[in-house]
Amino acid sequence: MVNYIYGALLLHSAGKPIDETNLKKIIDATGEAANEAQVKALIAALDGVNIEEAMKKAAAPVAVAAPVAEAKAEKKEEKAEDTAKKAEEAAAGLAGLFG
Repeated sequence: MVNYIYGALLLHSAGKPIDETNLKKIIDATGEAANEAQVKALIAALDGVNIEEAMKKAAAPVAVAAPVAEAKAEKKEEKAEDTAKKAEEAAAGLAGLFG
């Protein structure tokens, strides 16, 4: 089914109508025999869908996730630095005992 979705996206990006005939041509061009039921199901599912808007919505979580991941990485770095600093202070305190 993924090939069918890719085919529909390819048709969309080429500015061609996303219909059964064109989608079958795309699937057939891959060397795969187009499944009539899957073609009809996808065309029906895409009826009335604004593909540009759907793609923007799908990309939005990725755009939001990147800064969150960076913030988590920064917190881990800070935590590691704090742990290293505490270890140094503890070692310095022990050195004073044997000084």
